Amino acid sequence: MIRQLAFDLPARDALTRAEFFVSPANALALATLDDWHDWPGGKLLLTGPKGAGKTHLAHIWAAEASAAMLSGVDLSTADLPALAETGRVAVEDAEAVAGHPQAETALFHLHNLLLPAGRLLLTAAAPPRDWGLHLADLLSRLQAAPVAQLQAPDDALLSAVLIKLFADRQITVPPNLIPYLVARMPRSIDAARALVADLDARALQDGRAITRALAADLLDSAGGE
Repeated sequence: MIRQLAFDLPARDALTRAEFFVSPANALALATLDDWHDWPGGKLLLTGPKGAGKTHLAHIWAAEASAAMLSGVDLSTADLPALAETGRVAVEDAEAVAGHPQAETALFHLHNLLLPAGRLLLTAAAPPRDWGLHLADLLSRLQAAPVAQLQAPDDALLSAVLIKLFADRQITVPPNLIPYLVARMPRSIDAARALVADLDARALQDGRAITRALAADLLDSAGGE
């Protein structure tokens, strides 16, 4: 028998509105982003657990608002005046600036250059008071930002994410697999991403289709480790 070799190829990751599934866990956050013209003070902080969909929502907003995007870790070397001239900026993982004086100062200056006329979206896992910021002026400005919070994914959202992740890898799975996985997996989108990747790798390694039986084998072996 010829065994198919498994290669860790990157899956297509679609971060458009069409690929975003709305559920009670994220509907309010999405509505708040859609209302970006009326954000108080021109800024919004989007918080939620890792893998809850912050990056997806930030990309949706950046596309629809024609905003520049960068990570908090890149702020210290960014061209702040050029960013401010765009009028709209999204900073992902903004809490990464904490404890780095140059990065904290860069975010402070970007905030002041951009607002109130522009728009600033920040994503983070927690509110600014928990970041460990040293620059008091930056902390006070960020604490004044309205907050849109993503909740932990519910069953409907996890199901939609699993379907999307399989589709991104161009994998068709039987209908009974999705509820089976949702009932047994950890409650996070990161876990869904890892689970789909592991199922894809195991199927390629064993030369099998992705089925409930394969999922059971994978989950049982993971539980025994």
